[in-house]
Amino acid sequence: MDYIVKNNNIIFSSADFELSETLDCGQAFRWEECDGGYRGIALNRPLTISKHGDEITLHDTSEEDFISFWNNYFDLDTDYGALKKLYSDDETLRLACDFAGGIRLLRQDCWEALISFIISQNNNIPRIKGIISRLCEMFDGFPTAKRLAVLTPDDLSPIRSGFRAKYIIDAAKRVASGEINTDELKTLPIADARVKLMTITGVGPKVAECVLLYGCYRTEAFPVDVWIKRVMTDYYPEGFPEKYKETAGIAQQYLFHYIRKNNNKY
Repeated sequence: MDYIVKNNNIIFSSADFELSETLDCGQAFRWEECDGGYRGIALNRPLTISKHGDEITLHDTSEEDFISFWNNYFDLDTDYGALKKLYSDDETLRLACDFAGGIRLLRQDCWEALISFIISQNNNIPRIKGIISRLCEMFDGFPTAKRLAVLTPDDLSPIRSGFRAKYIIDAAKRVASGEINTDELKTLPIADARVKLMTITGVGPKVAECVLLYGCYRTEAFPVDVWIKRVMTDYYPEGFPEKYKETAGIAQQYLFHYIRKNNNKY
């Protein structure tokens, strides 16, 4: 990734990175639109990011943080142009990529992704963001598993997460004890990783796939919600094409955004 450093800002160009499509599409919940861009937090690192034309600016961050964290977080070393070219021989995927070609997969922290997608169950994006915001306010940042593991579900009543509180605490206890090793989830055979995650109370197939895709960068993970079920029924009744298996999760991002934003056509 070529970039320049200017007045405590990092500046680079990308034709395959649209902020709204990436930061407001339901894969991460600590980003908010602000004047000229987005302001957010990842692993308790704050950042403001803006885009003008193809020029993207990361404001008030160091070159060290960009190299060691943000470059990886925004998946900037992956050639999304090449991925879209690969997908272009499938008509449905081609339309999805043409519609929202600026989506990138955010490489999030596994623990944060686990809790975030537990909170996301039977929920909408504004409420998910509110619960996560209150959780972070309560602990002055996103809490570690060890901080949550000593609590009871009732202790989380201020964040107003409802039935999900007991799932959050169960996840925290299992991660804090080492029963669930978030680093191990990145290297286990994916079927075994799914089974591990689903030992957590309240974690079913969809949440497990989201954690593997967004928190572990297992790009073969393929979360299926009501929108993707519709895509699969209408366009891939015999299953998702095997040739896209290694990056099926990224393809899913394009499809999810496309059908959700064009739901009046279906």
